Amino acid sequence: MKRIGLISDTHGHFEKSIPQYFEGMDEIWHAGDVGDVKIIDELETIAPVRAVYGNIDGRIIRAMYSKDLRFECEGVDVFMTHIGGYPGRYNKRVREIIQTQPPHLYICGHSHILKVMPDKKYGLLHMNPGAAGIHGFHKMKTLLRFTIDGGKIDNLEVVELGPRGKIDTK
Repeated sequence: MKRIGLISDTHGHFEKSIPQYFEGMDEIWHAGDVGDVKIIDELETIAPVRAVYGNIDGRIIRAMYSKDLRFECEGVDVFMTHIGGYPGRYNKRVREIIQTQPPHLYICGHSHILKVMPDKKYGLLHMNPGAAGIHGFHKMKTLLRFTIDGGKIDNLEVVELGPRGKIDTK
């Protein structure tokens, strides 16, 4: 069993409460728009990080991570990218990937909209953890936690970090 923390769209902001929510996670996955390598450094003090770069990420983060990440975790085929859309509204590039090799779990960020939904057409689960940063139009900073065990995704939790405009200084 692996406990996963999923975060996206930090845009260079590291909320001080993140470590308490990601404590005990086996891995942290960042779905892009990291914004500053310091975010990765902070997350790495909690658990190993897997990440993709997003459209705002500069050359340092793009050198560290790829646009897409495909891997297996506890029997689940995972595909993660930053910009890709959601079931019924995938962008062309992601739709072609999903049509030819549908993953079990498809993760993206970019929209700043927390969304977890099945895609019955391709038999996958879509997750977007929303945005954990202070930049953007989202109202609430969010992240996700879940477990993967024996090919099953379970124990999904939404964590609200507080309103976008409020910075946690604790």
